[in-house]
Amino acid sequence: MAYRFRHLLQKGKPSFVAAVAATGSATAVAASVTFLSDDVVHATEHPWDHTGLLKSYDCASLRRGFQVYRQVCATCHSIKGIHYRQLAGVTHTAADLLAMAEDVDVVDGPNDEGEMFERPGKLSDPIPSPYANDQQGRAANNGALPPDLTLMVKARHSGADYLFSLLTGYCEPPAGKSIMTGLYYNPYFPGGAIAMPPPLNDGGVEYEDGTPATISQQAKDVVQFLNWCSEPEADERKKLGFQYIVAVAFLAVMSGYYKRLRFSPLKTRQITYLKPPSK
Repeated sequence: MAYRFRHLLQKGKPSFVAAVAATGSATAVAASVTFLSDDVVHATEHPWDHTGLLKSYDCASLRRGFQVYRQVCATCHSIKGIHYRQLAGVTHTAADLLAMAEDVDVVDGPNDEGEMFERPGKLSDPIPSPYANDQQGRAANNGALPPDLTLMVKARHSGADYLFSLLTGYCEPPAGKSIMTGLYYNPYFPGGAIAMPPPLNDGGVEYEDGTPATISQQAKDVVQFLNWCSEPEADERKKLGFQYIVAVAFLAVMSGYYKRLRFSPLKTRQITYLKPPSK
């Protein structure tokens, strides 16, 4: 089939060449129309530091991102998959996290009398959710349940790039684009209309380390924190992977050396055959 196609092109029949050109033009036009008719702006790719093979998360940025989550995002969204103890040595010390946990009253039980009771939080407790249950979350948000953010980076196309673009992409709708009351225009959200109001503002939080809390800085920090939440073991996995690669490379070199050592007498020996003496 490929030979016949190449042969026809070489012969240059006008009708065949015109048909091929028309097909190619139609395909290009169809592809461009499909792309232009999309209802969302695709997120720009950003050079995240932690995505390198031997790169790790910036703990200072994670600490700031956790602060943004606690002061901004935690009013509506939860991170049920993260416990206080997982943050020890990452964003805060164990003592700081224990103090945070003890500020929260956790419903536990039942006790010996079969009743539920409240106790101070512990390091083994998950980060508290803003709502006691899904029904309460829907009732507080006009029927829409704010999603859990533990795996949000993994659940969205383009991951961290999408979340950063979404948080920084709020703007006025273009001419001719009508937005319903209670919705906000964000070109990075499918359809352009999103119910979540712009969560970040310049100076919305006061960083402990004095970093200027611009919208882009807050978005970068909280997205890095949410990326860490989606895979807290990433740094340890990279470290172990590098150690395994070094160990396997060492074993491969030693195996080759040992093989040459053991087989060198056999490969370098000289065998001669003597004719037996005639009787």
